[in-house]
Amino acid sequence: MKNESTVTTNTTAARKAGTAQAFNVRKMTGTAMLSAIAYILMFLDFSVPFMPSFIKMDLSELPALIGTFAYGPLCGTVICLIKNVIHLFITSTGGIGELSNFLLGAAFVLPAGLIYRMKKTKMRALAGALTGMFVMGVFSIFSNYFLVYPVYYNFMPQEAVLGAYQAILPNMKSILQCLVCFNMPFTMIKGLFSVVITMLVYKPLSPILKGREQ
Repeated sequence: MKNESTVTTNTTAARKAGTAQAFNVRKMTGTAMLSAIAYILMFLDFSVPFMPSFIKMDLSELPALIGTFAYGPLCGTVICLIKNVIHLFITSTGGIGELSNFLLGAAFVLPAGLIYRMKKTKMRALAGALTGMFVMGVFSIFSNYFLVYPVYYNFMPQEAVLGAYQAILPNMKSILQCLVCFNMPFTMIKGLFSVVITMLVYKPLSPILKGREQ
């Protein structure tokens, strides 16, 4: 009886180890796939009304948010990192734009993933994603003011950048005011699109991303 019990225990342990290994392979494969999709989405950007023409909308954080819920906040952050590392090969900002994009993406997916990990429910996922959206919006003020725009000023004078905002809303007096009134809401809306789409598609995608591991 003791031998049978030992065999059963060893068999169960072996099955668990095999399942964990299979999930890790799927996790790496899923992360790579989502990173590739995120990179492609970086090119599908477009201008939006009531924003200067040099500010574009894209949904490249969407795969990172999906990956965060499927595999954890670390994987979501890795997706943000990979898409920007690849984009460095064609950068026009000396890597500053990619650094800012990575930091904004991480500011989005990390709070979302950490909150969702505490209790994996739909409402917790929504709360986490909305929190990440807000954090990303606020962080965009600092990343643009201290990282991105100082680089832009080498190609487009600060007065011209401010003028692009003033053409939309004449009472803008400073770049910081523009970032608060324009970029922060824009970044939150951008995040909101990813939140809405994720909430709609995550459940049917989850079995594909996770396999049998739930």
